[in-house]
Amino acid sequence: MARPYWSGQIQISLVSFGVKLFVATEARSDIHFHEIDRRTGERVRHQKVLASALDRHPEEAADQDEVVERPQIVKGYEYSKGRYVTIEPDELANLRVPSKHAMEVARFVDAADIPPEFYEKPYFVVPENASSTEAFVTVRKALIDARKVALSKVAFSGREHIVAIAPAGTDAHPGMMAYTLRYDAELRNAATYFDEVKKTPVNADSLALAKELIKRRSGSFEPESFVDGYEAAVKELVEAKLQHIPVPRDEAPATSRGKVINLMDALRKSVSGDSGVENEAKPHRQKPEPAARESRTRTVKSPNKGLALVKGSGRTGKAATKAVRRRKTA
Repeated sequence: MARPYWSGQIQISLVSFGVKLFVATEARSDIHFHEIDRRTGERVRHQKVLASALDRHPEEAADQDEVVERPQIVKGYEYSKGRYVTIEPDELANLRVPSKHAMEVARFVDAADIPPEFYEKPYFVVPENASSTEAFVTVRKALIDARKVALSKVAFSGREHIVAIAPAGTDAHPGMMAYTLRYDAELRNAATYFDEVKKTPVNADSLALAKELIKRRSGSFEPESFVDGYEAAVKELVEAKLQHIPVPRDEAPATSRGKVINLMDALRKSVSGDSGVENEAKPHRQKPEPAARESRTRTVKSPNKGLALVKGSGRTGKAATKAVRRRKTA
């Protein structure tokens, strides 16, 4: 098992128990770019240098005494133009923030009361040790029965986060999820944008057709049916260049950005020509080679109903990936 991202206590009034948080997501892309000098094909490296060195000779390489090594770099807060107060790592580590060590529950709310735009990142929550398990599973069951999530705060990664703690897993494998939330001040005012939408009456016939179209294309959420089309296209491009064959190009027609002349006609044609939910939308490209696709998903129960899905990996274009690896080891 990976190392916990955070360890501490969940505190509810006089009840507290130890927990560990693990990051629930991971980067799965097989494509990683480096900066290359187009003249020589060499990889470009970056050095940290004194700002004064760039002011003196911006077009020249910095002298060795102008290069700053990592141990000599500290954080600095600019309190006036060009003037900084420096902050040492141990000074940040010793900040007096109670939520560094404990998530004190402030209140319990319905999960539906938290708008989706407030959610940031998910974490798995498990008991810190065997002695914490009884309190952990009791609180988890109470949250399920009450259909509530706990709101708290936790400090890590250089800031204090609002966090929603929700029951997850199964009775056989009980767990909880912690979701960091955005602060209200971090979200822009929706009215600033929605006020620009022209007030337009809804035609009853058009509405009925739109509902029928939605009904025909309704289905369950199956995240494994979605793949990263951009990553697949990049792999195809890499494979084509390695094999010195024509570079694949997008053959899909450009989406018309013109005004819809007749919404009713467009809806009628959509309904009459629609056969239901598609398993997967595939990009229209000419491929040098077919790419195998597979995916994995892990599921955890949400605090309300249905399933909250944490996506695993989706691997596409294996041939291209192998070709890139052969190139690296050549």
